[in-house]
Amino acid sequence: METLMNITLDTPTPLASETLINVTPTAAAKIRELMAQEGKAEHGLRMSVLAGGCSGFQYQMGLEETPTDNDQVFTSNGIKVFVDNKSALYLAGVQVDYKNSLMESGFSITNPNAQATCGCGQSFR
Repeated sequence: METLMNITLDTPTPLASETLINVTPTAAAKIRELMAQEGKAEHGLRMSVLAGGCSGFQYQMGLEETPTDNDQVFTSNGIKVFVDNKSALYLAGVQVDYKNSLMESGFSITNPNAQATCGCGQSFR
């Protein structure tokens, strides 16, 4: 799995969507661009939660060709998303966006389940 860089976390806000993970149109366009650059247009977005970081958990995103038997698989804005069952507990209702401004550039994750995020913005609990 290749990790996509520049992931930041936003303050959690409730989402109206019942989708496990919502990939915004902006994030979907950037993911498709990265897939094309890497010759992986048929791959999906792997999202997972790992133990670590300042607050206890951290997100991991990357491109993978196929899901595993323990994955939930769905599509959001044309992007196939693979999430293992354990990570799905922490990712329900998450929104993945992409920001490109003078102040920041990269993927942004809004998680309504996060109780707190660390100062560096790379982990949550």
